[in-house]
Amino acid sequence: MKEYIYPLIDLLNEMTPYLLFGFLIAGVLHEFVPRRIYADKLSGNNFRSVFWAAMFGIPLPLCSCGVIPTAASIRREGASKGATVSFLISTPQTGVDSILATASLLGIPFAVIRPLVALVTALAGGWAVNRWCEDDAAESNAPQHDEKKKGFWQKCIGTLRYGFIEMLQDIGKWIVIGLIIAAIITVAVPEGFFSQFSGYPILSMLIILALATPMYLCATGSIPIAAALMLKGLSPGAALVLLMAGPATNMAAILVINKVLGRKPLIIYLITIIAGAMGFGLFIDYALPADWFTGTAALQNGGCCHAEGAPWWQTASSIIFIALLAVAFILKFRRKGGCSCRHDDGCSCSKEKMFRIEGMMCNHCRENVEKSLRQLDGVEDVRVELTEGVAYLKGEEIDSDKVIATINSLGYRYIPEERG
Repeated sequence: MKEYIYPLIDLLNEMTPYLLFGFLIAGVLHEFVPRRIYADKLSGNNFRSVFWAAMFGIPLPLCSCGVIPTAASIRREGASKGATVSFLISTPQTGVDSILATASLLGIPFAVIRPLVALVTALAGGWAVNRWCEDDAAESNAPQHDEKKKGFWQKCIGTLRYGFIEMLQDIGKWIVIGLIIAAIITVAVPEGFFSQFSGYPILSMLIILALATPMYLCATGSIPIAAALMLKGLSPGAALVLLMAGPATNMAAILVINKVLGRKPLIIYLITIIAGAMGFGLFIDYALPADWFTGTAALQNGGCCHAEGAPWWQTASSIIFIALLAVAFILKFRRKGGCSCRHDDGCSCSKEKMFRIEGMMCNHCRENVEKSLRQLDGVEDVRVELTEGVAYLKGEEIDSDKVIATINSLGYRYIPEERG
């Protein structure tokens, strides 16, 4: 068991200082950058909207499930199909947290190349959709509402809550899974296993694509897996394919994109991601110095146990990360169930309308559903329970048909109540 624990601790110590800083920056972006800025720059069937969608998407730490409702939401607010696809490509591939974690575990060159690949593929995919797909006017006539104004200290508290609770609730599990898989690979896969494919770079990339495309991989959780595979002989170019194509594609995302945007944009989306990842992967393997991608501490130590010699700040960061992760999941499951009514005139839960929703996976999903439903006429308050998959709406004149249409337009599915 020790041989699995030590590589896990090494990877954790390497990543957590940068993860914590990345989560903080994510919270700042969430609280201090007004949402309307995104929508204002993404309208129009032109290259400008595609460019701004990519630039907004690259630093945002949204996973491939969280980006879907966000993209559906900006589409409803007037973003073009090309801008929406550009956002869908660039966002899950990177994020401030994953860029920093990439630098810590795989080195600066990988950390620079990841957002560059995301930018190029997002621009290419968005341009292609604008060029070859007819853009029926985006549904920009959704009712608007003023966002609640928050004071500076409220935003600071919101930054910490979003970065260190909601973000950890969403992707913490996947980071841990990625670390565990990386530790297993480090110990169980024979040294040089992937070296047998060194003469067939395209074949090794296709193998990685076949494994990564249907799976759920978050941008940060894929990093230790890529590092562990490189230790076993996987080329840096094939590792890049895992880092870029893995987080941007999974079966759930593919099905929802097909529903929200249509088949042709989906095909362009997949071709752009796969061609971009493999093209840049081949460029890394054949045009760039190999020592750029094999000189980091994580790859030099060969997975050996160095946990005892880790600097104190890395160990402290790992302890803080584990503690925050535990708190985030305790809060997540404590919230499940129960009446959360805060009205002084007695419990009003019996006056709420309940709508069951399939497909919500993270806090970004919950936020988008709450925001969209709150805009509907007659809705006074919305409460979405993520773990139950239920939205509770309060209001005197709620139009159930509009609620159901809104849920479906975001890429989720309304589940009718069974009547016995």
